[in-house]
Amino acid sequence: MTTVAEVVGATLASLGATHVFGVVGSGNFHLTNALVAHGARFVATRHEGGAATAADAFARVSGQVGVVSVHQGCGLTNAMTGLTEAAKSRTPLVVLAAEPAATALRSNFRVDQDALAIAVGASSERVHGAATAVADTVRAWRLAADQRRTVVLNVPLDVQALPAELTAPPAVIRTTPPRASDEAVAELAELLAGAARPVFIAGRGAVEAREPLRELAASCGALLATSAVARGLFAGDPWSLDVSGGFATPLAAELISDADVVVAWGASLNMWTTRHGALVSPDATVIQVDLDPAALGAHHRVDLGITGDVGATARALLQSGTDERFPTVPGYRTVETLDRIVAEGRWRDVSYDDEGDDTHVDPRTFSIALDDLIPRERVVAVDSGNFMGYPAAYLSVPDRHGFCLTQAFQSIGLGLATALGAALAAPDRVPVAACGDGGFLMSIAELETVRRLGLGMLIVIYNDNAYGAEVHHFGPHGHPLSTVVFPETGLASIARGYGCEAVTVRHPADLAPVAAWLAGPRKVPMLVDAKVAADRPSWWLEEAFRGH
Repeated sequence: MTTVAEVVGATLASLGATHVFGVVGSGNFHLTNALVAHGARFVATRHEGGAATAADAFARVSGQVGVVSVHQGCGLTNAMTGLTEAAKSRTPLVVLAAEPAATALRSNFRVDQDALAIAVGASSERVHGAATAVADTVRAWRLAADQRRTVVLNVPLDVQALPAELTAPPAVIRTTPPRASDEAVAELAELLAGAARPVFIAGRGAVEAREPLRELAASCGALLATSAVARGLFAGDPWSLDVSGGFATPLAAELISDADVVVAWGASLNMWTTRHGALVSPDATVIQVDLDPAALGAHHRVDLGITGDVGATARALLQSGTDERFPTVPGYRTVETLDRIVAEGRWRDVSYDDEGDDTHVDPRTFSIALDDLIPRERVVAVDSGNFMGYPAAYLSVPDRHGFCLTQAFQSIGLGLATALGAALAAPDRVPVAACGDGGFLMSIAELETVRRLGLGMLIVIYNDNAYGAEVHHFGPHGHPLSTVVFPETGLASIARGYGCEAVTVRHPADLAPVAAWLAGPRKVPMLVDAKVAADRPSWWLEEAFRGH
């Protein structure tokens, strides 16, 4: 007999679910097995929070819809931080959640799963019965895929057990992404034609539009930058400033601040990307292009808001006679600017006084040395904390698939699971998990997952034996710090206990075992416990705390 649980799993697999992350309990046992039976790979994590974060990262790097499978009640609540991050980031994700039967009012597992989803910005759907199982599953999938939503698909236990018929899902209707109106395209073209120093800032909503944006920027003389989550989109372009916002180099901050026209393409222009608005001149004309009308002007003033798909809108501009509008306008693309980008465009080009000592390595020196060792084909995942600016700014990435930052919710402890999902989405690259000691220890259960899956992951711990952000935020005011400072921990020894290779780094020369590991075959993870000098906050932290 075919059951609803089998129909739901088979339907998700037929829609394109290639990987499902989760922790299996009695409630989602049959759902998960059905997915596996129809070709999906199940990735068993050690905690549902890790599963949700890994699925989020997998979706971001692969471009597919992510899938999570959780037990009813406590399985879903365990996953909530990861689901909140995904929902805030508009990650297309389907959370397959078992649910107590409607009649089981006194079930220990009963919580309001609809309310949980809605409270964090996700959508809630339900499989209502045998007759609607396929349609209900398809509806949830399409909501996730078409509207970039995180969707909790609740499947009650009594419904799961009902006999059902497996039918093919209805054909997907092919749609063309909407572009901006002709009037909006003409107005934007006019503003770009009159710009002397235009800058494009591309966000996650622009990740599929690299080439039309590059071509349009070349036509009007614009410099290119990205939000942090879209880092790598313009990698290799000589006119790229890399990241706008808190991680921006001094040169990038200067050039963006001097822009007379700023166009945000699929970027929200939030406080991180604009440094609380200070990065954009009050005299600059600000244009925002986004599929979601509610995003326009939500975080920053906008002089022209345009609703439309980024790629379609950029292509419409290119087809509207752009070359005739400004055939000889250099804009910001002068020889002087290019020379400065070459000389000052990377953080490693910015001079600093090395603050390492006999027992601690300067995190900048360490990051530069690490960057020189790791092969170019890499995917870098960064956790949150005082340390995060160093790997986010000093470790180069080859393209948009090379960087994954699950930090819309700003929770620490997501970095290791993020790297897990990214590694499975980009198996031909060296996965790098950059974590602080606090966030790593919070998520250490997933170290077993990484080891069990045989992932050749480089796990880098910027270890200051503290929650460094709080140390640097409250310490200067004389507050006691015993609640956020901890004894030194031998993380390398712990990692070896999990079956990983490991090394403790106090000087750049200590990285020699990492170079040997990178040379191959990388059959087990390598953990680097870097004892970093931490007498002062990272440069971006003081700016970040202005938003608290």
